[in-house]
Amino acid sequence: MRLLASFLASLLLAVPAHAQVPAYPASFHQSDIAANGTTLHVRTGGSGPAVLLLHGYGETGDMWAPLAAALMRDHTVVVPDLRGMGLSAVAPGGYDKKTQAADMVALLDTLKIAKADVVAHDIGNMVAYAFTVQNPQRVTKLVLIDAPVPGIGPWEEVLKNPLLWHFRFGGPDMERLVAGRERIYLDRFWNEFSADPKHFDEASRAHYAALYARPGNMHAGFAQFAAFDQDAIDNRGFLAARGKLAMPVLALGGEKSFGDQMAAIMRFAATNVTGGIVPGSGHWIMEENPAATTKLVTDFLAAR
Repeated sequence: MRLLASFLASLLLAVPAHAQVPAYPASFHQSDIAANGTTLHVRTGGSGPAVLLLHGYGETGDMWAPLAAALMRDHTVVVPDLRGMGLSAVAPGGYDKKTQAADMVALLDTLKIAKADVVAHDIGNMVAYAFTVQNPQRVTKLVLIDAPVPGIGPWEEVLKNPLLWHFRFGGPDMERLVAGRERIYLDRFWNEFSADPKHFDEASRAHYAALYARPGNMHAGFAQFAAFDQDAIDNRGFLAARGKLAMPVLALGGEKSFGDQMAAIMRFAATNVTGGIVPGSGHWIMEENPAATTKLVTDFLAAR
């Protein structure tokens, strides 16, 4: 029975190699880069001014493949898996977004990239804001997609939304309850936060569920949320000490998700905010409407 269990586990961990999620162009290079006391799995490709793409919970850097393929024509594209997620190392701590912002500093320093556009989604937004507010000289343009930032604007009201129950999901048994049931847990997010759950297809679900089932990855995912209270304290401090961001900011919301609330939220933290809506999409913008998302982002980055 133990041999059978080991065999089945090996099959589960092999799913990402076979599930047909959108692939990165063959010219992209994948590597593991030491950064700020941990190791990040990173995809790089293209040439030109740099753009850093940051994913969120329920996905990994794999989500950005269609956008990366479009951007690589005139950008150097850098796509890490966040600390403890995807194929990056599971660190014992450091899941507050201030620390993960330092991960991005170390990553870009290693790649000898002084400045970049930054495009982010979900928890990636929170890392992107912490990185940008502390290093504004390194960010030319910022795109935040369909998730609020702890401590910014109506954060306390956002926390009261019952759909966001997972922000406060915790306790000593949470990992034991989800262990071996990662797909059940993640399906709830993919279903409830989609305009149409069928747009988050089976291949993508199998791919990401297998990645989150890797040892320590669900623990790291829960730690991302557990850090929100500290993130809110940090961000309020950044805003008070440093003021609003001055670079151009694009705040996109899914039509069936945050919508134009994204721009309203980010105007509490930035002076030059353009709003936008991904039509026909819920939260999972790259699964539900990748073409519209790609056009909105590439047009914004290309505009003078």
